[in-house]
Amino acid sequence: MNAGKSTALIQVAHNYEENARHVALYTAGIDDRFGAGVVTSRIGPQRPAKTFDGALDFFAEIASLRGVSCVLIDEAQFLHAEQVRQLHRAAHLLDIPVICYGIRTDFAGEPFPGSTYLLALADSLEELKNICSCGRKATMNPRFDERGERITSGAQVAIEGAVEYRPMCARCFYAGLVHVNTGGAG
Repeated sequence: MNAGKSTALIQVAHNYEENARHVALYTAGIDDRFGAGVVTSRIGPQRPAKTFDGALDFFAEIASLRGVSCVLIDEAQFLHAEQVRQLHRAAHLLDIPVICYGIRTDFAGEPFPGSTYLLALADSLEELKNICSCGRKATMNPRFDERGERITSGAQVAIEGAVEYRPMCARCFYAGLVHVNTGGAG
């Protein structure tokens, strides 16, 4: 969270287009914080995108595209395992680069299924780094309610709005869990 994933995606799209190349952008239909079918950076830039849900067959979709030089996926943690396989197959059989942006784990530190398969099948990985309020590298994304209280259980997916996510290092993440769960100091 807040690592610049959507900003990076928008920049990659811009770079392709500056070289007279066409890109296909996709974002999860479940994420409508800034409107359906919009990739939006927290710093302002945004781009329209097609949305995906679990029913989209990415291989068939990409095979039907004409003149596309790259496929960019935002919120890739929401992909299903089979969709990751479809994207991987498309990249190799259709010779179209597929670049996915997403987070690895949920608010409880559990992996998203889409992220698990992306990590397993990716030909290369690039980590966008963020920092915790303590200054360490943030790798966790705990969820907080409107009162600033940490949420430690519930559905894996809750789109920001009623809840907030904060980038945190593992040390602060686990220390906060000890404090939340036992009432003791972390």
